[in-house]
Amino acid sequence: MAHLALRNLTKRYGETEVLHGIDLDIADGEFVVLVGPSGCGKSTTLRMIAGLEEISAGDVAIGGRVVNNLEPKDRDIAMVFQNYAIYPHMTVRKNIGFGLRASKMPRADKERRIDEVAGILDMTPLLARKPAQLSGGQRQRVAIGRAMVRDPAVFLFDEPLSNLDAQLRTQMRLEIKKLHQRVGSTIVFVTHDQVEAMTLADRIVIMKDGHIQQVGTPDEVYRHPANTFVARFIGAPSMNMIEAEASDTAAQLPGGGAIALPVAAQGPVLLGVRPDDLQPVEGPALVEGRVTVREPLGPDTLIYVDTAAGEIVAKADARTPPEVGSTVRLGAAAEDLHVFDKASGAALARVPA
Repeated sequence: MAHLALRNLTKRYGETEVLHGIDLDIADGEFVVLVGPSGCGKSTTLRMIAGLEEISAGDVAIGGRVVNNLEPKDRDIAMVFQNYAIYPHMTVRKNIGFGLRASKMPRADKERRIDEVAGILDMTPLLARKPAQLSGGQRQRVAIGRAMVRDPAVFLFDEPLSNLDAQLRTQMRLEIKKLHQRVGSTIVFVTHDQVEAMTLADRIVIMKDGHIQQVGTPDEVYRHPANTFVARFIGAPSMNMIEAEASDTAAQLPGGGAIALPVAAQGPVLLGVRPDDLQPVEGPALVEGRVTVREPLGPDTLIYVDTAAGEIVAKADARTPPEVGSTVRLGAAAEDLHVFDKASGAALARVPA
């Protein structure tokens, strides 16, 4: 295990810069998830840490040692890919042990290490099988075992769950989280799935267009998004954005209503509110509109409402959801509102409780 530091990490392809001076510190034993849409630079960042992509500028340091000019095998890292990359002609034991092929460890110690890793991953009964006899989740565990057997300073996961079905993804998320809690390894995990990021990470790094948008715990990025991109990207369904016109400490809402603001602001702003925090109300409301769609989710029902502010998504009691075609008023508690500058998208303030 080791501290990982990225300093002004930059990547260019010819004249095109795709990663723009990334700075990030990952603590020893921390589980950090890089998340963002396709093309945001998260996999490029991971591959530069691994030594699979040349660094155009900046430094990667592992355990205080700059590794820019070291080959991947000399960086004390292990990488797990989304396509498993295990050998079909080898047994599980040989696949796991492949990570030790260059080690000078005595054979008996290698076998003990393979057995230890197989035990941690609940793979001991499967050691004699070949990959064709395994499920997708078991194959991914073999790939993780091959990385673990070397006891690297840093684990790098490049979208390792993308090829699994929904049920297996959920199962493997739980297994990876348990594995981290058990062995305490430093992990950098890349995904485009914000649910994976929220459930796995100690901290989340949200990226867009080669820039870091926000770094924080899952709770911080969910409850205190730094800008509208983070607010919309984290959380499903996405945060609602309501255009308003601010004047000092008040804002005029679509349809003629008004709401108090916690800070003085002038001009166009966006009021953000998550669907979970927006419900039908009888009294004062943020917006009013007609229900166009109902989406049952068991204990709750999402309702899609056509309003003067555009389509708004809210949560309703599943036992008594508003009928499609009916008119509803939607309100939220002051502490659940977010205020963003419309031009820049930056968070201006969060209404205090």
